[in-house]
Amino acid sequence: MPQTIKTDLCVIGAGSGGLSVAAGAAQLGRKVVLIEKGEMGGDCLNTGCVPSKALISAASRAHAMRQADKYGIASIEPQVDFAAIMDHVQSAIATIEPNDSQERFESLGVTVLRDHASFTGPRRVEAGAVTVKAKHFVIATGSTPFIPPIEGLDGAPFFTNESIFQNKTRPDHLIIIGGGPIGIEMAQAHQRLGSKTTIIEGGSILGRDDPELVAVVREQLIADGIDVVENAKASRIEKTDGGIRVHIENRAIDGSHLLIAVGRRPTVDGLNLEAASVEYDRRGIKTDARLRTTNNRIYAIGDVAGGRQFTHVAGYHASVIVRNILFKMPSKNNEQLAPHVTYSDPELAQIGLNEREAREKHGDIKITKWPFSENDRAIAEKDTRGFVKVVTDKKGLILGASIVGRDAGDLLAPFILAVTSGMKIKSFTDVIAPYPTRSEAAKRAAGAWYTPTLFSNRTKSLIGLLSVFD
Repeated sequence: MPQTIKTDLCVIGAGSGGLSVAAGAAQLGRKVVLIEKGEMGGDCLNTGCVPSKALISAASRAHAMRQADKYGIASIEPQVDFAAIMDHVQSAIATIEPNDSQERFESLGVTVLRDHASFTGPRRVEAGAVTVKAKHFVIATGSTPFIPPIEGLDGAPFFTNESIFQNKTRPDHLIIIGGGPIGIEMAQAHQRLGSKTTIIEGGSILGRDDPELVAVVREQLIADGIDVVENAKASRIEKTDGGIRVHIENRAIDGSHLLIAVGRRPTVDGLNLEAASVEYDRRGIKTDARLRTTNNRIYAIGDVAGGRQFTHVAGYHASVIVRNILFKMPSKNNEQLAPHVTYSDPELAQIGLNEREAREKHGDIKITKWPFSENDRAIAEKDTRGFVKVVTDKKGLILGASIVGRDAGDLLAPFILAVTSGMKIKSFTDVIAPYPTRSEAAKRAAGAWYTPTLFSNRTKSLIGLLSVFD
């Protein structure tokens, strides 16, 4: 029977951002309806962050077995049970799943509707036989893989991130179109688990990151045996008896499987946003600084809002929404301060402006670096790849920081605080870092910022003058 629900807040999409808003509002005593047509937990739990990191973890163990001889331990070629590895991936999802489950949110007092949502007016949505009327709506429908218009692709089998983690047969040769974070992570993981992999990228891999750091990642990918094909676009794809063939300019690459990882597009199909007077384009739903759409009773967060497509950004958006809607405190989106990490080996992590961006915005900047080859912990672990790179203005204000190396994502944390809080590089020189740790590299990079001044002739003259008082 048709049913109408009147509520304070209706959230469309049960991914990271939508779940955070729903949980927060319900626990603050608001009446909440949550609508989700697919799986609870969204892309991150089911087809993104969680399964990819579980697969990468397995691949790192296999790689360590092959590299053990450098520590005086016999290296062996691991016996890879690919189906069991994928069971491990699904186990990681299942372990986290209860926290995002329908049952948990219903226990919080949220009404959960498992159906497709479609606006029928400025303050009204239909989900199956249920009509929801709300004071405010939050659209958190995320994004889906973008499928490029490559000739022949529609007649060939291929994976996206939404399907590759269901595959339990190890590919003989996985061809990946797209050299962004997803493509890089999946190429390296599959290569280390025994598949041959090829990356095809129309520009440079990890093109949004600092080329100096990307070079370190590229070097490792090639050392792993990955065929990295850059500045080459796939012109045609055909299905073969052995699998798949990808044509790029004057070359054809044969593989057993294909992964499309060229980006994502906002999920707005079927929402009937026109009925709610919500404007959008191919980049996503248009929002103002407070994440309000062109209908000020409707907000958009996460990937569908057209900004940075990271789970932690969606979670941050949720906090902005809670302050705006529930606490009536004007709060603005400031996602340009969001960090990002590519979970390759070595990892590449970034916060704030990279060198190119800083030069374009500030002109006169200073760069300071410290290599892990000068870090005692890295030397002890025989893993000295990479470095810390910090960008400041001429007065030492930290504009951004990049790290490439082992555990770079974790090492970035103090720089996230520094950039967010408007700290200067001197703050790092005052820190006592534990020895021996990789975190010392941050302090050493800060010290290197002052080296030209500290050991200048002017400083030496000052020290000579002060020596008179000995």
